[in-house]
Order: sequence, then structure tokens, then C-alpha cells
Amino acid sequence: MTTRILSVICVTLVTTCAAVSAQTSDLRVYESGQQPNDRRLQDPKDLNGYFPFKVPGSATEWEVRAEELRRRVKIATGVWPTPERTPLNLVIHGKVQRDGFTVEKVYFESMPNHFVTGLLFRPDDGKTNVRRPAVLCPHGHGGRLQDYGADKMAALIASGAEKFEKSGRFPKLARCAQLARMGCVSFIFDMLGYADSMQIDYQLAHRFAKQRPEFESPESWGLYSTQAELRLQSIMGIQTWNSIRCLDFLEQLPDVDGKRMAVTGGSGGGTQTILLCAIDPRPIAAFPNGMVSTSMQGGCTCENCTLLRVDSGNVELAALFAPKPQAMTAVNDWTKEMMTKGYPELQKLYGMLGVKDNVYCREMLHFPHNYNYQSRATMYDWFNKHMNLGLPDPIVEGDWEPLTQEEYTVWDKDHPKPAGGPKYERFITKYMATESDKQIAALTPTDSDSLDKFREVVGGAFRSIIGREVPNHEDIQRTKVDKQTQAGFIYFEDILRLQPQEEEFPIISLFPTNTKWNGDVVIWVEGNGKRGMFGDNRQPRAEVQRLLDGGASVVAADLFEQGEFLPGDQPLEQQRVVKNPRTAAAYTFAYNDALFVRRVHDILTLISFIRNDDHAPKRLHLIGVNGAGPIAAAARAIAGKQIDKAAIDTEGFRFADLKSYRHPNFVPGAVKYGDVPALLALSAPHPLWIGGEGGNGIRPAKEAYNASSASQAFSSSGLQNAADAGVTWLLSDS
Repeated sequence: MTTRILSVICVTLVTTCAAVSAQTSDLRVYESGQQPNDRRLQDPKDLNGYFPFKVPGSATEWEVRAEELRRRVKIATGVWPTPERTPLNLVIHGKVQRDGFTVEKVYFESMPNHFVTGLLFRPDDGKTNVRRPAVLCPHGHGGRLQDYGADKMAALIASGAEKFEKSGRFPKLARCAQLARMGCVSFIFDMLGYADSMQIDYQLAHRFAKQRPEFESPESWGLYSTQAELRLQSIMGIQTWNSIRCLDFLEQLPDVDGKRMAVTGGSGGGTQTILLCAIDPRPIAAFPNGMVSTSMQGGCTCENCTLLRVDSGNVELAALFAPKPQAMTAVNDWTKEMMTKGYPELQKLYGMLGVKDNVYCREMLHFPHNYNYQSRATMYDWFNKHMNLGLPDPIVEGDWEPLTQEEYTVWDKDHPKPAGGPKYERFITKYMATESDKQIAALTPTDSDSLDKFREVVGGAFRSIIGREVPNHEDIQRTKVDKQTQAGFIYFEDILRLQPQEEEFPIISLFPTNTKWNGDVVIWVEGNGKRGMFGDNRQPRAEVQRLLDGGASVVAADLFEQGEFLPGDQPLEQQRVVKNPRTAAAYTFAYNDALFVRRVHDILTLISFIRNDDHAPKRLHLIGVNGAGPIAAAARAIAGKQIDKAAIDTEGFRFADLKSYRHPNFVPGAVKYGDVPALLALSAPHPLWIGGEGGNGIRPAKEAYNASSASQAFSSSGLQNAADAGVTWLLSDS
């Protein structure tokens, strides 16, 4: 009987003798003062960490991984689902002539009243009525007008970094001029806060350092605010959308062959190149310079957004362009180890895909961070080959007369600069939110087909945000700690460890003895962890006792940073963040899962642990109460039918009400994708009871159950603190 009881409650996987013990009276599983041996308790990872790329074992495995990662990049940058492509309202003006090419000023609207500015370089070779290849050039830090200064040119030329005193002063424009002379249309556009793109200024876009309470309101907010992060609004996201619209612009030009477009940028422009080529299928070749690295991932706020690099990094993000050809350089900066860390993995991937020669990294460690003459020469030869330009090798960059201020400035008296500043910032965040809300609302299910689409878009987003499925039970190690017979139940203490992730947490299980076990196990998820299963007298609280009396076993855990994870078992008041003094959420949550998400992971581990027992329970139920309802709802959304019945007391919680990205329940993107009602809807068609909700606030959930022909499996109550009602429903036959 004892053996069966133990196996019913948990999976007998790897059993070891624990060097820990506990007294039933204190509800601790670990020795006093000891914490779980959990990797997540280490300092959060930051942009200066190590980001290796592990190449999957087969092309099929890579295809699956690439699809997941590509979706995450789209989600992180705010383009999942793809926003509406509104009219560009394109203006091209101010043509000037240079030897072999022309330069024109360009502005267009990537979103209504949001202007992209730049310079368009076109070949002037006498050919007419031809469609030419095009190269998009995001410029990176330094701006499209970066000027080394006349006093530095002699040294740069002597070192081989530059060749010409005039055009070499302006390295960003030099590549555009040469590409035009090679027969390509090239467009260099301004990053936010540079040159003519001043609606969002440089300090905000690239030097943001401190949260602004005046920009934190559910009705009107600014970038970097909690409200913005809950909607995945970021500088990186806006710049990614600008990049997509730049390809739209080039593609519709009468002299551009839309099937022969490439992208190249250096430094921050290299980051933009990586992301654009990861998610947009149109580029056929790429040269992301200065940012493909297993080391530093980009220090600017414009190069980071929440969710982007959790369990990934720039090398793997660049790999999303495979099997199409891309090249880069390794110089004396954070890319200096690429020849041994990063490039070999890219070669392995490309080789596995049958095109090993489609990736190349040139080592130039005698140069610092750059996109200089030598790097540009590598790019010219790469594009000449892979865009089929047909020019003799090697390509030699030529000199040209620099543009004057009048020639390179987009705005003038006939083309006045648009308004910007704080009012504009509030406008653009509100506009993006309104349009996104319309898209998500339109996905509310009405039938089986629309339910499938809802699951694809909204469900896909939450699956990416959570970033984990129910784990393989073979990866879970159980450590037995204690077993005691109490009045009416047997009390077990165990430690669960998810070995590949090096995560562990303590659990307490109660098995009924006054009533015959009915085959049900209930996972009790509580805001205070496993202590919440008990009253002040250390006996099961009334609702838990009702479950035991009804014949169910009950299991509770200290999820990550609950209970025994914390000194003195005191509740956590705010999430940990990286040590970066600049208070942008992306510096933490681009690289680390949110606390809420990690707690969902632990529930998924517990589900696998119980569900896969040799003597598995007939039914496995889940209840979330006392602040843990939304966490349980998210776990159910992922686990689906592996949870037979779920009782969720939301207590009316909404992510949209959060005022700080350090709140324990902060989850990037949660509001964008429908908040708690959408999480609840993702439980359909599996039995669900909801407490703490009145009125029409959970309409998406009701509609999802109707659309799945499972309205009878859905019930809700406006009761507050509804644990008892939830237990009643779990014990019922419904």
C-alpha cells in the first residue's frame, strides 16, 4: 500500500537519498537556511553574457527550432500578427548628381504620421527601363552622416582602414555610393533619433536611463513604460517595422527588382540587419557586420527588447537567414572570438543544409569595431557574387565628392519637419496599441476555423512568451525527503529537479486515509506557495480538507521564488533585474524569463511529474487561488488536456493594471495578446471554472468555449475569494 501511495502521488523516476529533513510542523522540505539548488537563483543574465549557438542534430530539427525562434522575434518586435501596411505617402525630392550615381532625399510614413527618412542612391550608368538589384542600408550608431573628421583621415588611411580622404570621412554613405556604382539601388534610412528622424529624439531612443512616472498610465503612456512593455512596444520594434516598410518602399520602385534585394548594416545597423533578415523572406543576401557574436549582444536600448534573446543570441538569430548567403567580419571587439565561437557553428548549420559556402566570416583582428573600407570591400565582393552582379573581382571602392548639408538634409521649407516630442510619443504608443487591439479583437473565436486562428496567433504568442511545453518526465528527478502519517492523511515531502534546466523546487503531497482515494490528484497553486495549502495551525485549510474528504490527493509546491526560495519565506515584492543602471525592462527581460513565466514552468514540471506515474491518477486537476489564478491559467493554456479540470480564481486581476515592470506578475506582451481573458480562452475545450469575474470581462473565454462546442465545460462566478466554490466544482461530476 505504501509503495502504491508514493507512486500515485509522484513519478518514481530517479530516487536518491536526500541529505535534507523536515518537521511536519514547520512545512519546510529543506534544512533551515537552505535554498533549492536552482540555476535560476543565479544573477540574471545580461547583454554581456555568453550566447553560444547549439546546432540541432538535423535539418528537420533546425526547421522546427527556426520556426519557433522566428515567431518569437516577430512577437518580441511587435509584428505578430503583422500590422496593417498603411499607405507610405512617399515623397522623393532634391536629386543631386555625382560621378556614376544620383542621390535623392526620401521620406514616407511607415505608420500614419510616423516618418522614415533617408537618402536614395541610384546608378547613373545610362541604362534605362531596367530593374536593378537593391540594397537596404540600416546605418547603426554614428548615424548616416557619421563623419570621422578631417584630422583623423591620415591615420585611418595609413592603417588601411580607409582609402580616400574625402569619401572615407563618411563611411556610412561611402558604401551606398559604391553600391550604386555597382548597379544597385541603395537606400540608407535614419535610425530613430538620428539626422532627420527626430520625432523620437536621440536621448529617448538611444540613451534612455530612468523610468518616467509621468509616462506611466493605462490611458496614456510612453516608450519603456510598463504599459509599453506589456504591449511589446519598443524602439527596436519601431525600427524593425521601419525596416520592413523600407523593403516595401524599395520593392515598389519602378527601377528595382524586388526579387534581388539585400541588406547590410554595421553595429546597430548590423543588429537591424539580423532581425530584418530573420523575419522578412524578401532579402536574398545579407552582410550583418559587427554584431554577430556569442559575446556582447548590443548595448543600446534600440538593440534590446523584451523576450528577444531568452535562451538564444545573435549568432542563432543570424542563423535564421540560412540557407541564404550571409557574411560578416570578426574584428577586435565583441566579435573577436567569432572564428572559434559562432562561425564554426554557422558553418556546421549551413553545411547541414547543403550550402556551407553560403556563410563567410573574414577575420580582421587588427581593426577595432568598424564598417571600414576593408569590411566594405568584403561586402561588395559578397554581394557581387550572390546577387549576380557580374562585375570583375575584386570590387575597388572609388572616391566621390561628399554631400553638402543642403544636399543631405531631407526637411526644408517645402518639406517641413513633422512634429515630435512627448505629445508625439504618447500618440504613437496609443496608435500602435489601438491597431493591435483591433487585430486581436478580430480574432475572437466564432467557429472552429476562427478558433484555430485564435490559437495560432494568440495561443502561439503565449506559447512563445512562456517558452516551454510540459517537459519530458524522464528529465525529472525526484528526491524523497519525508513521509509521515497524520490524522486523516499521509504527508509526503519531496524535491523535484528538472535536470536539463537545473531547476528544482520542494513539494508537499497529502494522500487521504479517512476516505478511499478516488483516483484524483489536485495541484494546489497558491500565492504563498505550499504553505497556502495549510491553515495557521499547520493543518490542511478547510478547502484542502474538503478535497481530502472527497477522496482526492492534493499536491502543492513552492514555485520559483516562493516559500523556501526566499529568506524567511517572506513574499517577494519585486522581480530581480540585471545590474545595468539604466532602468529599461529590456535589459533584463530580453535575456531572462519573467518570474511569472518561471512559476508557470514549475507547474508544468509538476504536471509531468504526476501525470506520468506508472500508477497514474485517473484525473489530474488544477486550482489556482490567492493571487496564483493567472499563473495556473497560463499553465493550463500550455498543458491543455493534461489537466482534466481547472478551477481558476482570477480575483479580477489584469496585467493592464500593473504599474511597474518589476511587479512579480509582470509578463511582457500579456496585454497585447488579450490579458487574462485570452489566457482563459486558451483552455477551451477542456473543463474550466472561473471565479472572481463578473460582467462581460471574460467574453473571449466564453466565445472560445462556444466555438469549440464545449459551452457545457465552461462556468464562472463573480464570487471573490472563491476557493471554496472552486473546490465544490472540482468535486462535482461536471
